[in-house]
Amino acid sequence: MSNGLAFSGSLGFLSLGEIVQIIGNNGGTGVLRIMSKYAPSPGMIYMAKGDPVDAVNGDLTGLEALFSLFGWTEGEFSFSQEPVEHENVINKNRMELILDGSRMVDDGKIPVLGPVSYKEDSGGASGDRALPLIKGPFVDYMYVVDEEEFYEGDEIVIEGNYGNWMWVVLEGIVEISKQTDAGSLKILRLSDGAYVGSISSFLTESSVRRTTAKAMSRVQLGMLDSHLLANEYAAMSQELREVVKSLDKRLNQVTDNLARIYAEKDKADRFLRDKRPVIEQGQNEQRVFTITRGKAAIGRKTEEGLVPLIELSKGDFFGHIPFLKMGHEPHAASVFASADLKISPLDVSDLVAEYEGLPNSFRHIIENLATCISVTTMIACENHKNLHLAKTSKVQ
Repeated sequence: MSNGLAFSGSLGFLSLGEIVQIIGNNGGTGVLRIMSKYAPSPGMIYMAKGDPVDAVNGDLTGLEALFSLFGWTEGEFSFSQEPVEHENVINKNRMELILDGSRMVDDGKIPVLGPVSYKEDSGGASGDRALPLIKGPFVDYMYVVDEEEFYEGDEIVIEGNYGNWMWVVLEGIVEISKQTDAGSLKILRLSDGAYVGSISSFLTESSVRRTTAKAMSRVQLGMLDSHLLANEYAAMSQELREVVKSLDKRLNQVTDNLARIYAEKDKADRFLRDKRPVIEQGQNEQRVFTITRGKAAIGRKTEEGLVPLIELSKGDFFGHIPFLKMGHEPHAASVFASADLKISPLDVSDLVAEYEGLPNSFRHIIENLATCISVTTMIACENHKNLHLAKTSKVQ
């Protein structure tokens, strides 16, 4: 990657969230500069391989500075490709950062920079929100063996049915939903470059669909070469294969727990029964472990209590893997272990090196999986908060 200006433009044409997503989808490394006539100096976001690692806005640094820049809706931006030496102090998934920043502006928690300033709104509920929209990088057509077209309202995948294929969205918007005891729950939407279907669809002969995917517009999908993906998966080390399988399990479980919370069947007490904390949320833990015996649970601590996310067993991993920003441990969730837990350490450097050597499309599938885990976790926490507020208001 050569140094120099990669692209620039107006914040009136592209929002900060859109700019970060473009850089992220292209794996850009460099400095994003945000300029406004209402600020004495530019804001800086340092990007490494598509992810924000640090930011500066006046006296603010890190995550606080990054979020503050979402309030800059007028001005210019430029992104230059250059080496970034900043330490990674922002450990959230890119999509979660974009959604959090945008919503904090909408809720009045981040002031909009301009001729008029706005105070934080101390009011109540903010009402229904738009569903998160996940996009991916440019499509590698080498993996596309067929194209299919769907029209608005068509069900592409039906929860409970069997299917052994994955698609990539070439054009259009696909909505993901899940049936719960309280009715259908709309979770998120997928657009160009994102993937429909799970990794397990090409690893087992009879994969059950865990959610429903519906076309929200005219949708063009590219069916992926399952044979090629299966061969690439088989060529991985056993350690990386287990990590990928465990990731797929995480998405299924966090989606199931979201459905329980939505249906007001949150069982946090039972979730932690006979378990003790082994990694605290926010802890500076750089190691990764594989479970060889016993069980572990992942939960996010919030002001409204613990949000149950997933339960892990033999073969699953926990800890910090640098290329996976999925909104879980150690930065955004805690790990709780059963008394009989036995673990084995994984070599993080070997995992990172092998991951970086994977074909682009398989890396993109893994990144998409991590993003979906992060966003679904964020939605689970929001639903948990809303449930808590609703119960509190009834008591009052």
